[in-house]
Amino acid sequence: MKRFHFPLRPVAVIRAHRELQAREAFGIAMKALREADTALGAALVRVGALEAGIAAGRVRGVRPNEETASALEYRRECAAALEAGRVAAAAREEAAKRREVCIQANRDLKTVNKLEEHARAAFKVESLRADQRELDEIAGFRETRKIRSSS
Repeated sequence: MKRFHFPLRPVAVIRAHRELQAREAFGIAMKALREADTALGAALVRVGALEAGIAAGRVRGVRPNEETASALEYRRECAAALEAGRVAAAAREEAAKRREVCIQANRDLKTVNKLEEHARAAFKVESLRADQRELDEIAGFRETRKIRSSS
């Protein structure tokens, strides 16, 4: 019998390639998300430090020049923290999209792999049947020869 040939092999190769690309894109998105979360955390720490500094400065007494500079710096840091939050949210959305694409690509690949497994199993069964038919035919010929030679 011929060796096994799966006609959808090119489809499986393309889907495996797409799944690899989807995994790589998901990895890049997750890295960007981690970096955005780190930047957001650092911005929030800076805002907290400024708040603590402003509160500590008010205990010593109010100095208008320092208050103005602190207020401006605080606004800048709050704006930076807000922007870091937006970037983190966008990175989170992108990672979620990439995750869905990765999951779908994996499902598509598994579908083709399942089809190949079923085709291999069917080929193996048919191959075993063909081998058995050949053995039965050989046994039949031997039996026929025994009968003819004994007569």
